[in-house]
Amino acid sequence: MAVRRIKSPYPIYAVGALWAVWALFLPMYRLTHFALLIALSAAVYAAGRGLIWKDRTVTVPDPVPEPRTEEEKALAELKAERDRAVAEMRRLNDAIAGPQISAQIDHLEAVTDKIFQEVEKHPEKRGQIRRFLSYYLPTTLKLLNAYDRMDEAGIEGENIDGTKGRIETIMALIVQAFDKQLDALFGAEALDISTDVAVLEQMMAREGLGGTQMPGT
Repeated sequence: MAVRRIKSPYPIYAVGALWAVWALFLPMYRLTHFALLIALSAAVYAAGRGLIWKDRTVTVPDPVPEPRTEEEKALAELKAERDRAVAEMRRLNDAIAGPQISAQIDHLEAVTDKIFQEVEKHPEKRGQIRRFLSYYLPTTLKLLNAYDRMDEAGIEGENIDGTKGRIETIMALIVQAFDKQLDALFGAEALDISTDVAVLEQMMAREGLGGTQMPGT
């Protein structure tokens, strides 16, 4: 937080009023007249600043630096999208009373946050969640908003009950899709680790450090 000092404009107004009154009622055609007026103006300004209209201080938040590079801009947009999505899920979870769908929204919220965190740490993975961002996430929020509106209506009917039932059914598939999206982000890393493990096992076997030795050693 930063402290900023704000000067009052009233001392300047007081000096302006002094000049206006002087011009109306006192002469202003000699150098001594102007010298006296300037001296009085300085006195009025100093008295106004120091005794009557003192400066005040306010606390303002530190400015948030604007992202400078395209990479920083993309990361800032990604964080903003994450905050909007997670906040909307929390709102919907508070509004929807069903325990099963509420638990599913809890799970979606946690997985969504992890997906964004992983991409923020590894921006090169952003391309892997393009469809997730453009379709799966907004469509899920759209369905949950529709469920919330129909649930809030508080009545039973063919259209309302049928639509809510379809949303409840597909929620299990949505949870699986979100889980698979998160799992897919670790695909390359899992492959690298598997390769490292396989090479390590072979080297240990050759050196007689493993549980079994390779044939011919």
